[in-house]
Amino acid sequence: MKVLIIEDDAGVVEVVARCFEMRWPGVTVLSTGEGVKGTELVEAELPDIVILDLGLPDINGFEVLRQIRFFSDVPIFILTVRDQKPDIARGLELGADDYLTKPFDYIEFLARVKAVLRRSGMGEFGSAEPFQSGNLWIDFSTREVRLGREVVKLSPIEYSLLSHLARNAGHVVTHRTLLEKVWGPEYTDATDYLKVYIQRLRVKLCNNLSVPKLILTEWGVGYKLAKRNQALTP
Repeated sequence: MKVLIIEDDAGVVEVVARCFEMRWPGVTVLSTGEGVKGTELVEAELPDIVILDLGLPDINGFEVLRQIRFFSDVPIFILTVRDQKPDIARGLELGADDYLTKPFDYIEFLARVKAVLRRSGMGEFGSAEPFQSGNLWIDFSTREVRLGREVVKLSPIEYSLLSHLARNAGHVVTHRTLLEKVWGPEYTDATDYLKVYIQRLRVKLCNNLSVPKLILTEWGVGYKLAKRNQALTP
């Protein structure tokens, strides 16, 4: 496994590197204290995961995240001192897979990293017949999602979330269940994560966000996907 740490504090780099080496002996750890160089390393080295600080000396960490997401779906784990909800929401909206504030507990950090890695490479449901609802089509064996004839590009988390909703189409899936199935049992209270990704899915699936007809909200409970082969109201 190859890890890239984009962090300008040498002490934090050392601690994070030791966490990975302790859990995954033989891991390759790369690091840089500059955002521009970090973006270049993602493209050149193809790491399996990126640990990203937001307070970098050359460019803002959010800008690094935005630039990486232009060309890569590599899992990105934000590790920062910024603990305000607007910062957390912005990081998730820009495509981060998780967000943890400093100082941090190394056991929690490793648990979250393992969850991110599991989500990015986990198999989905084995073989199953394709799902169709309106013009939405999902092939579980190839992980291909289409709207009509157009292929929809989804991140691993977005696909996993949509797949769980599709497997329970027509039934409400609770917030807690979705968080546990997609993110892991340690995330069952992270409803902000779920809201961000549901919105991203609705945008990619061309839903009307004010009157959603494909992914429906059961307020205070969860979400459900329109039934298999159900025609969608325009």
